Amino acid sequence: MNRIKKASVLAAALLLLCGLAVYFQSSRQPMRYTVTFFDMFDTRTEIVGYASNEEEFIRQAELLADKLLYYHRLYDIYNDYEGISNLKTINEKAGIEPVKVEREIIELLKFGKEMYEVTDGQMNIAMGSVLRIWHDYREAGRNNPSAALLPPMESLEQAAGHTDIRQVIIDEENETVYLADAEMSLDVGSIGKGYAVQQVAEYAREIGMDSVLFSVGGNVCAVGSKPEKDLWRVGIQNPDTESNETYLRKVEIADACVVTSGNYQRYYTVNGVRYSHIIDPDTLMPAEYAASVSVVTRDSGVADALSTAVYNMPYEQGRAWVASMDGVEAMWIFGDGSIRYSDGFEDYMVQ
Repeated sequence: MNRIKKASVLAAALLLLCGLAVYFQSSRQPMRYTVTFFDMFDTRTEIVGYASNEEEFIRQAELLADKLLYYHRLYDIYNDYEGISNLKTINEKAGIEPVKVEREIIELLKFGKEMYEVTDGQMNIAMGSVLRIWHDYREAGRNNPSAALLPPMESLEQAAGHTDIRQVIIDEENETVYLADAEMSLDVGSIGKGYAVQQVAEYAREIGMDSVLFSVGGNVCAVGSKPEKDLWRVGIQNPDTESNETYLRKVEIADACVVTSGNYQRYYTVNGVRYSHIIDPDTLMPAEYAASVSVVTRDSGVADALSTAVYNMPYEQGRAWVASMDGVEAMWIFGDGSIRYSDGFEDYMVQ
């Protein structure tokens, strides 16, 4: 064989090897990985995603966890953190002076004011004075169940006089927040977690993660779909925690969120009656219309706010309200175990 023929055979062999290498590289499917954290928003955080290797996924997941922890500290109303002015700082300075804060706090409070209008006041981040009373009685009741008591209505009504959201003064130019009522306090439990999850989901896209699922307590948010365009499957938890059936329904989503508000996690019992942490701003008592409400929509912060608002509404009112909103569906589970849906919710369900 002459040199030209030998060179041609060698080149062909090299091209074949290169082609096989590219084929095997492209045909290798991303692997699924999961990490779990317990130090954010007083709940269990799970991040599930797909990557070419575990090292890459862990690196990206830690970036997401760091970002979520940052929001947790900013929106905390109970703890101080060195070098951070957070919601606790704002509450402590109520009626005294404006507090200079990070942009992420201003954006959250603007969102909270917007959701107050959207929900006709059913979601009010300025209800901290009322919620603090319930929190204290709930903690005392959980620590000593035999002595558990309900807060006096007189105390709740007095605190409700300091929940005017118009007294939350936001100065965007100077990046300050001021509570004009000295007895007012902020509590963003109804939106803070969902809003933070949405921001971190958008950050995930920025760092190249296009197939990831966040589960932060009752907030589940999907970025993209699974590989091969498979949808993420999410279980709707049974509010009856003594049942052997953990999930009552399952839904499939992509680029969407499922958020549940219910009476089965943060609650306490007084004289055999369970009282949840979700307080109806009209009655100043825990809502009793449903055991849980799950909302599906594209934005986790919106879903968080809407699930709280609908939980505080009678079923017929909540169903009509959900029907009036584009891209929002809901599912109600009642104390007797019955389940009802908005018109389009069943389109998400796994049969």
